[in-house]
Amino acid sequence: MTSIEKVRTNDPEGLKSRVIEAAFRAFTTRGFNATGVQDLLRTIGVSGGAYSHHFASKKDLALAVITNSVVSAVDKSWIAPVNAADSTKQGVRAVFRKLIDSLERAGTIFGCPLNNLALELSTQDPDIRAAIDEVFSHWRDELTKKIRRDQSRGLLKHLVAEDAATFIIATYSGAMAMAKASGSTRPLQICSKQLVSYLS
Repeated sequence: MTSIEKVRTNDPEGLKSRVIEAAFRAFTTRGFNATGVQDLLRTIGVSGGAYSHHFASKKDLALAVITNSVVSAVDKSWIAPVNAADSTKQGVRAVFRKLIDSLERAGTIFGCPLNNLALELSTQDPDIRAAIDEVFSHWRDELTKKIRRDQSRGLLKHLVAEDAATFIIATYSGAMAMAKASGSTRPLQICSKQLVSYLS
């Protein structure tokens, strides 16, 4: 029995998580279509048989990446910090500030993982499109709840909560696309300033 087979037998969920996380990194940086499954498996030391035990196809792997890693990334980078902030405005400002600082330290801008997958895959498969749309809906719904909590405290009364949530996400997504194209955080800095003004 090989070490790879032992990993699959003794910790099948751990192996599955490794494959999903490796695919998340590859799909959201190199792209889904540019990532070969066999190359991915060789990189992380997983056999084809172990992979097939969990994923019937590359599409199944993409769906697992979206419903696990991408949802987790949105929750961690956006929903949790905004919910933890005293207000939507403060949360949005904190998200942009942390992101800009991180990108400037890294010196590389790969773009928003959800946005990257949406742009590449939404027209290729209806199931993948639905999964991506579900993540956007989850994100919008959580921001909507936060805005409504602000409104219950007398803040942001001039906004329609769900429309405002959609606007925040669309502004961020567009800014990330522009930042990726330009290799500069300047679009994020500008959009952060404008969103903070919008939420005042």
